[in-house]
Amino acid sequence: MGNDEKILVSACLAGFNCKYNGGNNKDERIVKLVMDGKAIPVCPEQLGGLSTPRNPSEIKVLEDGSIRVYDTDGIDVTREFYGGARETLKLAELYGIRKAILKARSPSCGTGKIYSGDFSGRLIEGDGITAKLLKDNGIIVINDEELEKRTGF
Repeated sequence: MGNDEKILVSACLAGFNCKYNGGNNKDERIVKLVMDGKAIPVCPEQLGGLSTPRNPSEIKVLEDGSIRVYDTDGIDVTREFYGGARETLKLAELYGIRKAILKARSPSCGTGKIYSGDFSGRLIEGDGITAKLLKDNGIIVINDEELEKRTGF
């Protein structure tokens, strides 16, 4: 990472209470990056207009191949997830960000594996809405669980 090159991080990893249940997933490594001015925290779900706390949500791939996001009450929150992803991408573009460390398994931020969409706790291959949009726009995305294995972050 260059001297002034910043990375994007999930705000919950930086200790912000923006997780669906009102808590966080504080990771001291991420907190240090933010405190040292090397990372910018973001919560796509809040940027998309969802409240904190909020019902847990999961991505569901429908029979026609379309992707929707539903919460545990069956409310379709797809618009909010895509809106938050677009706002996150705008921030990344504004700051010239090329790398991101996002929360594993999240329907917004997960990369590589996400929950299956049936609220069973089962994981499937896939990316969260924001992670996929960032990747599609050339940003390298890893999850917090990969941080130990990856260099250059």
